Amino acid sequence: MKWLGRWLLRGLLVLAAVVLAVQLWFLGAVAWWTTFDPTETSFMRAERGRLAQGKPAAGLRHTWVPYAQISVHLKRAVIAAEDANFTEHEGVDWEAIERAYESNKKKGKVLRGGSTITMQLAKNLFLSGDRSYLRKGQELVITYMIEALMSKRRILEIYLNVAEWGNGVFGCEAGARHYFGVPAAQLSPAQAARMAAMLPRPKFYDRNRGSAYLERRAGVIQRWAGDVAVP
Repeated sequence: MKWLGRWLLRGLLVLAAVVLAVQLWFLGAVAWWTTFDPTETSFMRAERGRLAQGKPAAGLRHTWVPYAQISVHLKRAVIAAEDANFTEHEGVDWEAIERAYESNKKKGKVLRGGSTITMQLAKNLFLSGDRSYLRKGQELVITYMIEALMSKRRILEIYLNVAEWGNGVFGCEAGARHYFGVPAAQLSPAQAARMAAMLPRPKFYDRNRGSAYLERRAGVIQRWAGDVAVP
């Protein structure tokens, strides 16, 4: 049976080498994007493939804009809506996750996730929307890589430029023009709050722009946003 033990050991070593190589690739990509802007994300590729099934010539709407050309109202609104402790935590807000768990347990279903902006960015850049413990574990690893190598300002800049904001719409510039016909730099507090309120279900709200819940949620976010400090 010694041969079996040797094969198992070799298999584990190969697996460990593959896992390490994957993590080093992620780390290298994160390091690259500290300076260079991502041109496409995992979520963008998935959406491009989905759209192509119905219309092969369909493309995504996406235009990168630098941090300075994004309305401060949108920066504040997104932090207020998605990650109030963004400037304070190190990538994972464990208190928010615990609150989300307790809330979901009371409701009997998953209504809140507790994901930070950095966690969402890790998922959008590299992973998929599938839910599994393995994917979540990888998301956490990438999250800490991002926080270790990037400033909060850079994290927010990339997030706002790659977040999904509608059917084939990615990034705040395309989103602002899609919904309001203005560049991201000119978003008003009310427009910014509405865009932030769409983030959890962008395709749904793209189809249901008159949603009463969206209107109420945007109003709450706008009130919160006034107290938010941006990086």
